[in-house]
Amino acid sequence: MNIKISTAQFENRSGDKDYNLSVIERLAQQASAQGSDVIVFHECSITGYTFARNLSKDELLDIAERIPDGESIKRLQSIAKQNNIVILAGLFEKDDNNNLFKAYVCVDHTGLKAKYRKLHPFINPHLLPGNEYCVFEILGWKCGILICYDNNIIENVRATKLLGADIIFMPHVTMCTPSTRPGAGFVDPKLWENRVADPTSLRLEFKGMKGRDWLMKWLPARAYDNGAYIVFSNPIGMDDDQLKNGCSMIIDPFGDVIAECNSFEDSFESAVLTPEKLTQAGGYRYLQARRPELYRDIIGQSHSSVQKVVWLNEKEN
Repeated sequence: MNIKISTAQFENRSGDKDYNLSVIERLAQQASAQGSDVIVFHECSITGYTFARNLSKDELLDIAERIPDGESIKRLQSIAKQNNIVILAGLFEKDDNNNLFKAYVCVDHTGLKAKYRKLHPFINPHLLPGNEYCVFEILGWKCGILICYDNNIIENVRATKLLGADIIFMPHVTMCTPSTRPGAGFVDPKLWENRVADPTSLRLEFKGMKGRDWLMKWLPARAYDNGAYIVFSNPIGMDDDQLKNGCSMIIDPFGDVIAECNSFEDSFESAVLTPEKLTQAGGYRYLQARRPELYRDIIGQSHSSVQKVVWLNEKEN
């Protein structure tokens, strides 16, 4: 059966869970009124994200919650129940031993449907990596979750698809940061402050290689190669001291963008996902043609996984 999904973007406030949940509630109400079955928010949409790079472990523990017993999950369940909509959102998680994770949850009127822990966290050294893929069901559709950097390791996307996911939710807080790739860099926050008087200058930065053009180099390929629907969500506006450009979008198994947010406001865009595309697209045939015996041992080899993250504080240098 068809399913209607909304992907949202909004300017979150660092550490202000009440405010962020109020925006989630407002957008969920609007999406439900327009007939959406699901609404999807960005990485750490409940807590805020970039500010966490400066937090101590105790400060992270203060903002993190246990799942599913934390207040935010209860609030999401209430919002989902009142609006008859499935909600996906992110937050920092702590377990009973005070281990910390970057988590993303799916909640409906019954409570928690799925929880995923980011496999490759790096915003704060006190965060531990998750060690499991996550595949679950929404209204008869098999779904998976991969958070931000997890999607840059292509094996994660293929593994999630091979586990049965036909929709992969990809919550991010990304773009508009320094990188070795040509054209990357911060976007001046003054452009955001002046967005009403001069939207053109801001949109040129957001749409260029600092933003959307980079996404278009790889995000449609994840959908096309795996024959899956991709639901990408990303914040708009200031996240701590870094400007983010939104571009939340839904991409079909052909690699075509079928819905995309273009507003500077808190907003969402929606698309109807149809099951026919899953078998019509080339990715379906490519999966059937695989010969795992050729590369099983190659892909499974161990390797050095040292990751040096420098972009978080490059602004000060």
